[in-house]
Amino acid sequence: MTDFPALLQADRGQSARTIEVIHPDGFADWLAAQPPRVRAMLTAARVTGKAGSKAILPGEGAEDWSVLHICDEAATSPWRLASQPDFLPEGTYRLKSGDLGAAGLGWLLAQHRFDKYTKPDKDNGPRVLLTSDPATVDETVRLAQATALARDLVNLGSSDMGPAELEAEAAKLAKTFDATLTVTRGDALATGYPMIDAVGRAAAKHRAPRLIEIEWGNPKHPRVALLGKGVCFDSGGLDIKPASGMRLMKKDMGGAAHALALANLIMGARLPIRLHVLIPAVENAISADAFRPGDVLKTRKGLTVENTNTDAEGRLVLGDALTKSGEGKPELVIDYATLTGAARVALGPDLPATFVSDETLAADLIEAGTAVHDPLWRLPLWDGYDEYLKSDVADLVNAPDNGYAGAVTAALFLRRFAPEGVPWAHLDTFAWRPTAKPGRPKGGDALGVRAAWAMLKKRYALG
Repeated sequence: MTDFPALLQADRGQSARTIEVIHPDGFADWLAAQPPRVRAMLTAARVTGKAGSKAILPGEGAEDWSVLHICDEAATSPWRLASQPDFLPEGTYRLKSGDLGAAGLGWLLAQHRFDKYTKPDKDNGPRVLLTSDPATVDETVRLAQATALARDLVNLGSSDMGPAELEAEAAKLAKTFDATLTVTRGDALATGYPMIDAVGRAAAKHRAPRLIEIEWGNPKHPRVALLGKGVCFDSGGLDIKPASGMRLMKKDMGGAAHALALANLIMGARLPIRLHVLIPAVENAISADAFRPGDVLKTRKGLTVENTNTDAEGRLVLGDALTKSGEGKPELVIDYATLTGAARVALGPDLPATFVSDETLAADLIEAGTAVHDPLWRLPLWDGYDEYLKSDVADLVNAPDNGYAGAVTAALFLRRFAPEGVPWAHLDTFAWRPTAKPGRPKGGDALGVRAAWAMLKKRYALG
């Protein structure tokens, strides 16, 4: 893991280069006030004041140089300086304005690399940023660590990230924070969590399904349940995906990665809650023992589900996990899942489709996401579409065959298993960035984690 604490430090007057951030609208006036050597250099370099432009500015001496960054990002954006580390040489820097805001996060994440399968760039030394607000350093570092954790877990090939490996990551987290780890597998899983077992039973023995649980915190504190879909690879099952649809299915455990990242933040900050993390970890594989279209599945809740599509497996495993979460009597439930392609069609890769059963929780989540530049977009739990889940032979189907409102009907299916009367949020997240942006490389990403963390901090009085 990247040594994030070394890259963001309190400003105690250390020697450092200065970075000056200028808005495009103010560039002309700024340029007019510069000495001739600076104006000449920028003219030669064809720096015209366009957002994203950057330059090394000459000083009076050979080693007396500073940095110009032209940026139209809001002062509150964590990505305001994210393009700088790849541009600048190794060294120590500070903002001329002194007001770093949230930009330290982008600075840190821009220097994180997923290099498990490649040789690290040993010549790429650290770029250290100084901040005049040392009280924010720990929080920024924790955010970077959590985001990097989610990204790295999603980026791992499924050969290195099966249910057992996901369990190992949860165990590592539990050990770090002195939490309790419980894993249910085998006959106990088949009896107690029949939908999780049904989805995962076709996998090889060493990739057998399981329910992973972490409990942490004072039992007297408010209980919060956090769930993540842990489908470590999704072939589609007997309703097999085409090759193009299977290409990125290593990321189908992205919900679990998000849940572990958020749990890391919660426990690292010692948020005064009783945390219950639940991760149904499976591989949706194909074998003679695979569950079939038309099978009627039992559930932990006691409902019966007609399986109309083996590629709609995420909602099945989450259904049993949601039922379990309710048995602990939580006051809040949040789940993350790479659940539907319909959400991506509707909202694209950047916006997690957010379904919330409680208006106050919905408002708090959306507001928090906007404030920390981790946007969410609410979609409705539309009661009128509940009839699409009707089955001729069971209590409900897992996937309607009419093609309508796929993200909504998936959320409505989950609602049948969510604890009744408890505020619940379901984030249908992509967990992937198809194109790179500064501080946000192509690959696994955490979408909706910082939003939920900001909401939880405010709700439970840490900020």
